[in-house]
Amino acid sequence: MKKTLLTLIILVFSLVTFAQYPIGHRSLTYQDAARANRNIPVEIYYPAVSAGDNVSVAAGQFPIIAFGHGFLMGYDSYAYWKDQLVPLGYIIVFPTTEGGTPDHAAFGADLAFLINYLKSESSNTGSPFFQHINSESAIMGHSMGGGASFLACENNMIPDCMITFAAATTNPSSINAAAHVTIPALVISGEDDCVAPPADNQQAMYDSLGSDCKVFIGIKNGAHCYFADYNFSCTLGESFCNPTPSIVREDQLATTLTFTRYYLDYYLKGLGSWAAFQDSLSSDADINYQMSCPPPIGIKEPQILQSMKLSPNPASNEVLLQLTANIQQEVSLRVLNLYGQTVLYKELELQQGEQSVTIDCSSLSRGSYYVVVNGSDHAVLRSLLILQ
Repeated sequence: MKKTLLTLIILVFSLVTFAQYPIGHRSLTYQDAARANRNIPVEIYYPAVSAGDNVSVAAGQFPIIAFGHGFLMGYDSYAYWKDQLVPLGYIIVFPTTEGGTPDHAAFGADLAFLINYLKSESSNTGSPFFQHINSESAIMGHSMGGGASFLACENNMIPDCMITFAAATTNPSSINAAAHVTIPALVISGEDDCVAPPADNQQAMYDSLGSDCKVFIGIKNGAHCYFADYNFSCTLGESFCNPTPSIVREDQLATTLTFTRYYLDYYLKGLGSWAAFQDSLSSDADINYQMSCPPPIGIKEPQILQSMKLSPNPASNEVLLQLTANIQQEVSLRVLNLYGQTVLYKELELQQGEQSVTIDCSSLSRGSYYVVVNGSDHAVLRSLLILQ
């Protein structure tokens, strides 16, 4: 399949758009206290004031993406994705754990921890990302990292969405975990993937998904390794079953980028790109797709549930939650830990106008949490809560 014209159009568009932010880079190590202070080394790429290592973050706040690598593939195999997305105003964090004999459950927990911990870094005056990370986030991954993304998003309501490329079934089962993933999900596969064949991997995960809105894209003639830059281990593995893919790597990446950008722009930036996403699904002759989403979908703006505020914050045993809504409605209130697990839950009958709700936090350990309110109009409001 040749898509030279499409690739050229995207390249020209990229040259115009990608001058927006230079790419900054930091190598850091975080510790997960809940897992015996497990060290999680990461490579973080972010919009910066100038290109380079350890430079200052550009002015503003940016959505964050945690990206899981494939089996025997390092973060450097995904330079394409940081080069494409960071200049558009996204922060991407690559955990470099589980590079040898992998522990899939640990890798999924790393992805969940990192995306949630980094959000709390926006409130840490000692962090280089202080006041530079906003509330929107996504988890993405390729191959093993795609399967681990399902493990990361199982019962995790903090990410706004997840995107996977050629996701491979993991142990514990990413197919089983998918049933407990309720955030929006975009599952992309290569139809000629012989490393992780779609029927037993990506299609099975998609079918199992518990998301209200889920999309499956199969790229015709798509290969397993062509969702990333060249990697010796991946190419060697694929050479035994598909030595000469009939698609060009640049074409497969260009197709994948088109849908990924529309999807991220909609869910992480609140832009009205869903119509363009749907138009591309129906008009691109080089893909097949399935979609299960409740209509209609428009610009992601809370229409009924409008705002929330926590005070005091930091708090000790109690915190006052102030909500504002246009009309009376039922809402669910959750307090989530840094793994996205619900530690407190209640349902509320929210009246029109402003309403205050007291949250009893006396049973919770000191640390960082997220307060998430889901409205009946599918609006989601969230705020970081620090207990001390």
